[in-house]
Amino acid sequence: MKISILTLFPEMCNAFVNESIIGRAVKSDKVDIECINIRDFANNKHNKVDDTPYGGGMGMVMAAEPIYNAYKSVVGDKKPHLVYLSPKGATFTQKKAIELSNCEHLVLLCGHYEGIDERVIEEIVDEEISIGDYVLTGGELPALVVADAVCRMLPGVLSDDICFTEESHFSGLLEYPQYTKPAVWNGREVPEVLLSGHHANIEKWRREKSIEITLDRRPDILESAELSKKELKYLESLKSAKHDI
Repeated sequence: MKISILTLFPEMCNAFVNESIIGRAVKSDKVDIECINIRDFANNKHNKVDDTPYGGGMGMVMAAEPIYNAYKSVVGDKKPHLVYLSPKGATFTQKKAIELSNCEHLVLLCGHYEGIDERVIEEIVDEEISIGDYVLTGGELPALVVADAVCRMLPGVLSDDICFTEESHFSGLLEYPQYTKPAVWNGREVPEVLLSGHHANIEKWRREKSIEITLDRRPDILESAELSKKELKYLESLKSAKHDI
């Protein structure tokens, strides 16, 4: 898979590309990530990429032409899938990360200032994505969030598929609590079931804890979680106990 990040601040993105799990994935050719400086495609002496908005208003708007030229520089024989990171976009989810991981070439467009010229959105953008209901100074951090989540889904990036299939949101539930050595820390003990070696009981405990935590912190996502009949019955017992308190 190839990911092209169109940005005014490639140094921000390069720092991410060269570090940790993603850095190792790039070095081992599991994914190809490039950071393209939109300013390099400005057709003026001062590499200016923005201008005042028509109709008046605060701030500046990124011009269409430099963005379009930067985009054209990464397009090969086949049109890539282009995502514009925007507060007006659909909220990014694990489901969307999995979907985007199937793209052969993903382009992430980082906006700035008061946004970008609507005409270039109409011309090249396939979808707009937001990482949450808050405002950031630019699209670089959202683009890196999307890139990280997508890369983790690619074969060989993580050492074992179980690394992500048991994580929060992958199965529609938040992740169960994790523990490591020592067995007792500051008077707090690791749950006995995790020391039992009984894998079926451990799995049952983990699923139940995931259901408990999700009910407590994100009850909204339980509606789409895939639960067995026994787990649904357990969920109902939790709701009943919560109601009685």
